[in-house]
Amino acid sequence: MTWQAVKEARQRLKGERGTIYKDWGGKIHIALIYPNSYYLGMSNLGFQTIYGLLNRYDNIVCERVFCEPKKLKAEIPISLESQRPLTDFDILAFSISYELDYFNVVQILKAGGIPLFAADRNESHPLLIAGGPCITANPMPLSTIFDCFAIGEGEPILPGFMAALMESIEGKKDELLKKLASLPGVYVPSLYEGIPIRRQWLADLDSVATTSVILTPDTELGNMHLVEIARGCGWGCRFCLAGFQFRPFRFRPLDSLLAQAEQGLQYTNRIGLLAAAVSDHPEIGELAYRLHRMDAEISVSSLRVRPFSQALLKSLAKSGAQTVTLAPEAGSQRLRSIINKCVTESDIIEAFDKVARQGIRQVKLYFMIGLPAETDADIDEIVKLTLNLKERLEGTVTRIAITVEPFVPKAGTPFQWLAMAPENVLNERVNRIKNALARSGIEVRTESVGWSLVQGVLARGDAKLGEVLAKMQRNSLAAWRKALNECNLSAAYYAHRELPPHEPLPWNVLDSGVSSDYLKKELGKARLSIESLPCPPAECHKCGVC
Repeated sequence: MTWQAVKEARQRLKGERGTIYKDWGGKIHIALIYPNSYYLGMSNLGFQTIYGLLNRYDNIVCERVFCEPKKLKAEIPISLESQRPLTDFDILAFSISYELDYFNVVQILKAGGIPLFAADRNESHPLLIAGGPCITANPMPLSTIFDCFAIGEGEPILPGFMAALMESIEGKKDELLKKLASLPGVYVPSLYEGIPIRRQWLADLDSVATTSVILTPDTELGNMHLVEIARGCGWGCRFCLAGFQFRPFRFRPLDSLLAQAEQGLQYTNRIGLLAAAVSDHPEIGELAYRLHRMDAEISVSSLRVRPFSQALLKSLAKSGAQTVTLAPEAGSQRLRSIINKCVTESDIIEAFDKVARQGIRQVKLYFMIGLPAETDADIDEIVKLTLNLKERLEGTVTRIAITVEPFVPKAGTPFQWLAMAPENVLNERVNRIKNALARSGIEVRTESVGWSLVQGVLARGDAKLGEVLAKMQRNSLAAWRKALNECNLSAAYYAHRELPPHEPLPWNVLDSGVSSDYLKKELGKARLSIESLPCPPAECHKCGVC
């Protein structure tokens, strides 16, 4: 480590409120690692929740580790709280939200002096575990690197995991792994015996509060107290990981949310409401009204077009919100039916008009390109819809910005079998949108098509990709392509191929709870442009989760 890294860590700690410091004597030491920047990691409520839960154990010391991607090659990773290297910890627990962070995982381990592959580590090395949304969908590209994975939500997995850890951490690693492999939701690749690992989810969402543990100004949501109001999503958009890997939809009671917000208001007047679909909470209007009465400034990541909460919008406007995000996803009704978005153009226009009438300075519109059965005409519909909405802003202070990202098929969704569009097609469609809207002064933000294709490979990848990741000397597209070639693997095989329905999938080692037959039926309905109704509030048993 360098003195500069220690200095920066200590300076960062000075800006935090709620940091947990523990004496190291006689305890199990866990490094909770977010394989990206502090700015992003501390904006992640799941990461903060696990940090708080682990530190509730008297005999556990949990400290955070982040990586600033530009500094990975120059600095040895150290923990934030005590500035210790990774080799001082018993457990390295990675919270991974995005496939592209797999590259940072590899660089962190290399920089920290940890042998990359599980088979090369011995009793002297920390135990490596990973969890997070993309791990719950498909951990296979990392399966030769990690000792074990947490499949599903952390709250129901943690008690059994910690009990096994406390009982066996002083013994042989093989014995500890055997105990972990016997636990629901824990996948140990070296001991897998062919029975799919069942995804775990918290039945009583209100049994564990999910709120900010630490407040810091150095995040996307600076000094905002985050509160999870619901989990899962019942709408069933066929491309969406959250809509299938976090089923069923659950929400927290109003009284609990108000109590959690009241606790946060002791430190800040800014409250962030988090959920895959915030407006689906059955008491969202009353919640927004009561928070406003408590003098809270509220924020949400985005508003669903339907159902659209006027009460929530008014509270956002009163809180001084400058930007509201709406996600039509596709420009044409045909494509919106294929992806099961369950909104019409009239719904989009109505929601947009309501936002503009509140004096919001900017409306961000989110669209996807490369969706199944997409044509140039569908791209033109994105342009047409955007220009139509812009015309409706005459006489208002509101401006439009749009974000365009390529569709990436995700494991565990109805579109898991489908191929990504070729790179040249995606680039042409991005340029088509940019050129058409530039004349009207509409800003178009896009994700890198090249990196989106890498994400597509990792999202549907298998264990062979571990060797590719290991060969990466730097995080660049050129290094990625070179490593693929050296391993005699093809990106097209993983990303640009439609998978036959009978072909075994790498992630079949997992059981998300959603049956394969249900996913195939949803794919069949997509091919016919037939929408499905959202999940009912009571148990329906259609997909297999409930």
